[in-house]
Amino acid sequence: MSRKILAIDDSRTIREMLRFSLQTAGFDVQLASDGREGVDILERVSPNIVITDINMPRMDGFEVIEHIRSSKGFRALPILVLTTESAQDLKDRAKKIGATGWIVKPFDDVKLVNAIRRISPN
Repeated sequence: MSRKILAIDDSRTIREMLRFSLQTAGFDVQLASDGREGVDILERVSPNIVITDINMPRMDGFEVIEHIRSSKGFRALPILVLTTESAQDLKDRAKKIGATGWIVKPFDDVKLVNAIRRISPN
């Protein structure tokens, strides 16, 4: 059974790149266009991993991470941040509230897939 990934990003281009790259690697990919939509579909999708951008309208990535970590059934869910941000203070903040990993855009398909395989359950 393939891992199910919920990818949350406000950029349609990035969402489609993620869909293509991750489906090609054999993952089941669900997409959300912002943090609010992502947390709204979280229980229905029941992903094995979440990939989230940081800078999004309605609910940013930090709020997404906090929401997931406060949800009883998803506290241990791996969360990978995929963003254009690279500042250490933002990385530290994300890690402190529960992010599992951080990748800076633009992403390399192979590195992203390898990171997902490392941090997510089979």
